[in-house]
Amino acid sequence: MSPSIDPVNPWLVAVVLNTLLLGLAWISPKKLLTPAGLFHAWFLAILIWVTLGWQGYAVVMFYFLVGSGVTRIGMAQKEAEGIAEKRSGARGPENVWGSALIGALCALGVGIINSGFFVASLQSLVPNPQSLLLLAYVASFSTKLADTTASEVGKAYGKSTFLITTLQPVPRGTEGAVSLEGTLAGIVASVAIAFIGWGVGLIDLLGVAWCVLAAFIATNLESVIGATLQSKYTWLTNEVVNIFNTLIGAIASVLLAWTWISFIK
Repeated sequence: MSPSIDPVNPWLVAVVLNTLLLGLAWISPKKLLTPAGLFHAWFLAILIWVTLGWQGYAVVMFYFLVGSGVTRIGMAQKEAEGIAEKRSGARGPENVWGSALIGALCALGVGIINSGFFVASLQSLVPNPQSLLLLAYVASFSTKLADTTASEVGKAYGKSTFLITTLQPVPRGTEGAVSLEGTLAGIVASVAIAFIGWGVGLIDLLGVAWCVLAAFIATNLESVIGATLQSKYTWLTNEVVNIFNTLIGAIASVLLAWTWISFIK
């Protein structure tokens, strides 16, 4: 194959694949995304494929499918109690970017490094920046899937829910509420998606541990934000909190990895 055609291939594959998937999702009777959400997810998926290939795509698709599935757990009960996600769990643009903005920025960073820009200057400041960005990418989605799973399982099956800041019992669905059932489910979800990241070669086994630990830290800090700040500021919507949540998870994973590297040297 001519080398001049090679740069076109990722874009061509990404556009064709995701346009086909968009068409299937559009005609599907079970809507996981709103019409606007579909087009934003289409753009996100193309960005991920072009920058991280099928490996990065596998991680984000696993997040989307599992996250959408757990959102629908006990939907009838949650709707009756008024604690279900709006639109019966169908994601809009705000949900797409609230969940994936940090991951997309990490992927874009990897793409820039792979293109040859800033490599020398980056490596003089940060050893192996590409590996750290890949770790942050997987950790951001580990964090978000842990958060989504913990919240939805807790709302559906949590026998006792407590406000994270006071440990006082509160109704299910309360901002900042945690439950044993939800917490355990969130940990399992973070482990699962971190192993997907390892299985496709984005991170190593130690990276799996950093992703799971970072997700646990970030998910609990997100609950603290929900319990203390979210009701005080109108701009602090669930989607904005999700961005902070995934950012904390990404940063925590990098700090954990960096600390470990520094410790063993």
